[in-house]
Amino acid sequence: MFSILLYLYALVLCAFFMILSAVVLVICYPFDRRRYMVHLCSRALVRCFFFVPPRWSHRVIGWEKVDPKKPYVIVMNHNTLFDIPVLYFLRMEYRWVSKREVVKAPFFGQFLYLHGDILINRGRATQALEQLRREGKMWLGRGVSIAIFPEGTRSKTGEMGRFNPGAFDLALRNEVEVLPIVLHGTRSIIKPGSWLWNWKNRVTLQILDPITVEQLQERPLREISDETRTKMVETLEALKQQ
Repeated sequence: MFSILLYLYALVLCAFFMILSAVVLVICYPFDRRRYMVHLCSRALVRCFFFVPPRWSHRVIGWEKVDPKKPYVIVMNHNTLFDIPVLYFLRMEYRWVSKREVVKAPFFGQFLYLHGDILINRGRATQALEQLRREGKMWLGRGVSIAIFPEGTRSKTGEMGRFNPGAFDLALRNEVEVLPIVLHGTRSIIKPGSWLWNWKNRVTLQILDPITVEQLQERPLREISDETRTKMVETLEALKQQ
């Protein structure tokens, strides 16, 4: 019963904020090309949703490593669709890089368009890479970070797949740092093998040390991406033990 009520609440909440975001975009766009106000709407939506279950909690570890005034290329492990909303717990502005198929998902697709996120066609690798570089450069140039799942797809087992170095290439080309973030707890928001919510759950976002432009210039990007994945795997395993 309570799970059904939370689903209905989420439906109403998403519908309200989708309309609100569209109105905000139209009104603010002439003086807010970064769509910062739309981003704030999504932050408010996420906090309204996660505030309701009394035994849900979240924590951000390592925020002191982030300079909110700088844009980054953010790389994260990918487990579920909940990875997208929980990143809004961070007090920073960013645009997602997502596969174009996600636009078919109710609400998620509409919000991606409203945010101005980068929607790529993974079936056309060359065109997708060109689009990522072009639109990524535009947003980074406006001081907005880019968020990428370097595994390319969701993990079905929770184990991190090999990273694509495209995110590191984007950072190097635009001379910005890479910010690795490890997500834990999103897989258990809904009980495994069920549609029921897990009423006692904690989501953790742990921020690792940024990879500087100098570090990106020193070694092959494939080597750096593999090393970053190893550090993120170790961090995830440590979080699982807590």
